Amino acid sequence: MTKEGTPRKSRIQQTFEKLGAEKRKGFIPYVCAGDPDLSTTVKLSIALGEAGADLLELGIPFSDPLADGVVNQLAAQRALRAGATVRGVLECVGQIRRQSDIPIVLYTYLNPIVQFGFERFHQEAAAAGVDGLLILDLPPEEETQSSSFGLAHIRLIAPTTSPERIATISRGAEGFLYYVSREGVTGVRDSVASSLEAQIEQIRKHSKLPIAVGFGISTPEQAKAVARHADAVVVGSAIVDLIARDGRESIEKVGQFARAMVRAIN
Repeated sequence: MTKEGTPRKSRIQQTFEKLGAEKRKGFIPYVCAGDPDLSTTVKLSIALGEAGADLLELGIPFSDPLADGVVNQLAAQRALRAGATVRGVLECVGQIRRQSDIPIVLYTYLNPIVQFGFERFHQEAAAAGVDGLLILDLPPEEETQSSSFGLAHIRLIAPTTSPERIATISRGAEGFLYYVSREGVTGVRDSVASSLEAQIEQIRKHSKLPIAVGFGISTPEQAKAVARHADAVVVGSAIVDLIARDGRESIEKVGQFARAMVRAIN
């Protein structure tokens, strides 16, 4: 709370307000935590922030990631083989937080959270410095409010989501809305969906929250096209692929890729 007794703005809210004031669009990179190991994840996260990332999306590795394409599935497998756990990911966030104030959203499925303990996970995630959660398989009807822990549950909207469902999802949404630009799983695509502008206009009828667009954005040209309509662009598989190729030696290449994306988006 502030001295006046009003709620303190979250890092996510402050970031999007800053982007709006500067007339810029946000860049949100995705990294699977623990791929190739958690210490490298910390270094990659810091490098992405230094390269101009506005928010950071960290994946909690899970053995059955149904919404993910092959690139991110393999990343999760590598992370699990390297010993990544939910506890380890939270400790990783804590290490990042000692060096950076970049907002951090955890991308995860419900199963690892339930296994950890739903309320305990929220408490410890907030204590570690997490700002939001993107739980892919948790319907909004089943959510409990996490704002008491200082966390925002980021909600997904797909191209197939009806206007009525968009209204339901948007009610009580926090942080920002995540629009999935294409049907199917995560992964690199050759082009941006032609329906993107109309879909974002539809979402804006129901919510004033910022809209981030992800799934399939892999080139600066695609990021630039998406940024014309969205408030932020999420890039995942293209970064994860760089990490898959070079492992612990990927930090410089990931930083260069991120800087190219930031230039294109703005």
